Amino acid sequence: MPATARRFCNEKPTGGMRALGTAPVGFRGRIRAVQVGAGDHELPAAEIERQLLELGFVEGARVEVLHQGLFGRDPIAVRVNETTVALRRREAAAILVEQDDG
Repeated sequence: MPATARRFCNEKPTGGMRALGTAPVGFRGRIRAVQVGAGDHELPAAEIERQLLELGFVEGARVEVLHQGLFGRDPIAVRVNETTVALRRREAAAILVEQDDG
């Protein structure tokens, strides 16, 4: 696994980055990092990270938030490159994105 894709930390996003789980419908951007905090999920952090990477949530991939659930805004539908995936906001919070300028 590339070192740039494997990042565990409990720090908040900085600069122009935000967690994908906080992005509104219509948001378009690129993935900058996957940061799974230990203890944030029922599964081990390494397992959550592996699953996200297998779904295509890798550094540099384009993402767009397409839809959100009616109750509690969960889950969200996200297009990552050419694939549409449904994610819980809790898992999407581990994906740091930067908004496209265009």
